[in-house]
Amino acid sequence: MPTSQDMTTEFDPGLLDALQHQVAVFARRAEQTRLGGTGQLRNSMDRAAYLLLNRLDREGPMGVKALAAGMGIDSSTVTRQVAPLVDTGLVKRTSHPEDGRAVVLQLSPRGQARLEEVRASRRQLMVEVTEGWTPTERESFCALLTRFNTALSARQSGVPAPADPAASTS
Repeated sequence: MPTSQDMTTEFDPGLLDALQHQVAVFARRAEQTRLGGTGQLRNSMDRAAYLLLNRLDREGPMGVKALAAGMGIDSSTVTRQVAPLVDTGLVKRTSHPEDGRAVVLQLSPRGQARLEEVRASRRQLMVEVTEGWTPTERESFCALLTRFNTALSARQSGVPAPADPAASTS
């Protein structure tokens, strides 16, 4: 099996330096703007809340452990991040449908409405940022960014990346 050094020499070091630099710049810009959207909703929802609400919207009600596992973070972090979402009424705690003793987290109607507002604002930001791009360029960028995020997530978790490069991460 090739070592990291062997693999690095297979690629153009200048290109790898440029890539890592652009990823660092992207991370800084994303944090500066929080990629929050446009207008009054700009910077209106932090990344953790957005990702948690999105997952609950996509996958439905689930327990803290399942939510944490799906996001690749520990349960205590999810518990800490969910608390303000429950306090503000964006997420509600309900009894598990099959085991009334267990608690699941569920997106509330208020949370659903708020998520839709933020999504619309963020979609508008994507329109503005990629204004001169063709639809094919947007699709390619999305596919490559998804593939990159999937590989990073797999590397972090120690699990091989899925064969389907279109698989999404959180």
